[in-house]
Amino acid sequence: MNNTPRPRCQAQTQTGRPCRLPAVAGQDYCHIHIKQQPTSPPSSAELQAELRCRHQTLAAHPQPDTSPPLFTAEELLHLLSQLLNRFSPETQEWLRQGLQHLLASEWCDRQTWQGIGYVLQVLTETQLDMLKRRLSGDYEVDAWGYDPEFVDTILPILGFFFQRYWRVEMTGVEHIPMQGRALLVANHSGVLPMDGAMIAYGVREYHPAHRLVRCLVADWFPTLPFLSIFLNKTGQVVAHPDNGRRLLEAEELVLVFPEGYKGVGKPFKERYQLTRLGRGGFVRMALETGTPILPVAVVGAEETYPLLWNAKPIARLLGLPYFPITPTFPWLGLLGAVPLPSKWTIDIGEPIDTRDYDPQRATNPALISEITDLVRQRLQDQINVRLAERQSVFFG
Repeated sequence: MNNTPRPRCQAQTQTGRPCRLPAVAGQDYCHIHIKQQPTSPPSSAELQAELRCRHQTLAAHPQPDTSPPLFTAEELLHLLSQLLNRFSPETQEWLRQGLQHLLASEWCDRQTWQGIGYVLQVLTETQLDMLKRRLSGDYEVDAWGYDPEFVDTILPILGFFFQRYWRVEMTGVEHIPMQGRALLVANHSGVLPMDGAMIAYGVREYHPAHRLVRCLVADWFPTLPFLSIFLNKTGQVVAHPDNGRRLLEAEELVLVFPEGYKGVGKPFKERYQLTRLGRGGFVRMALETGTPILPVAVVGAEETYPLLWNAKPIARLLGLPYFPITPTFPWLGLLGAVPLPSKWTIDIGEPIDTRDYDPQRATNPALISEITDLVRQRLQDQINVRLAERQSVFFG
């Protein structure tokens, strides 16, 4: 057997590197570059003219950097395959299901992206018109900073996520009163607090009175750049008992997430297992104001950002409550921040009436603990019912 390797092609690729393909037997070039060679050698005058033309082209258009990439396509696929193999078989399976669903969905359809482009164009024109009027001071906000015009502007974006991306199914809207106070108590999940935005959008769009939901947000979020302005303009308020009481006494619809950071920073293996519902602050607010409590169960948000590990040292270094490590973040950079298209359900349960209790009993620890446990049990039951009915994370 002859182990002598075949000679390499003598041509150069378009990037200026030597061709790595073997030369055709008896020739100096591979099967690709041999077709590009002239049949007869050019004259001296032709070579000089070609050199002058190339020199002028290079002077007018400098060539980009042709340094080799950090990873080839094969190396990147091999790296992603190794990362995938480190996860449990269950995690690997639902990741494959999500990819198959994405490839088979209308997201790969040309008309879908044309429609998205049209929506973005209209949204941009609307925002420019709104900006002109705002520069002249022609807009209004309420005492909490709520800006209805701004909310109308971002509704198409929220509607896209609610109706098309996560295909949210909402039930129990009829339990929310047409007017007057009510306290919505929901489970928290999903690394980023998108569940509050979806609940607020669903109530606004599908409740007969199109009511505004005031969400009590953790005091850490308003410290982030630009987010505090966004939260104020959309009607959200910093979570504090005094703020909650004032809103309820003003007959507002208030949404709270008693699990707090522990809910959104929950490991994927503990998904849909409710943690402690705070220290009963929401119960005291309800008792003091005679407000009905409505349990709200959200299923589907846990899979948008599967939290594999909370990197606490990095979180402490950055001053964050948690630093999520997911199958895509931080490995894919900004692309890893894109949520997975899981199927969501939001179930609003029957109200728990607190008007039969004396407001003076709001300081009774035993009563607060009893009502807190009741709300927690209702929420967990609603979640378990949905999980039993669900056949697929991405198809429902």
